[in-house]
Amino acid sequence: MAKSTDLDVAYVSKLARLNLSDEETKLFQKQLADVLKYAEKLRQVDVSHVEAAAHAVPMFNVFREDKPCDWLNADEALSNAPHKANQLFVVTKVVE
Repeated sequence: MAKSTDLDVAYVSKLARLNLSDEETKLFQKQLADVLKYAEKLRQVDVSHVEAAAHAVPMFNVFREDKPCDWLNADEALSNAPHKANQLFVVTKVVE
């Protein structure tokens, strides 16, 4: 991992066309150093015994079982439609 001194906030801000003041540059350099220090601390943790996972929490199917039930037929569905024609809903055009 790169040392915090290897990452120059002023250079990166120039590449990103950000006009940072000297105080902002110093602040961001310190914050970046803190983040990198924490990342280095995390790299030291032994995770060899931890099983690889795609999610941090166990995932399972949360859907209910499909059960047959009675639904509206076409006439019932169209009964409250403000506009209908040929057993279809008539809606305003939304695409030009």
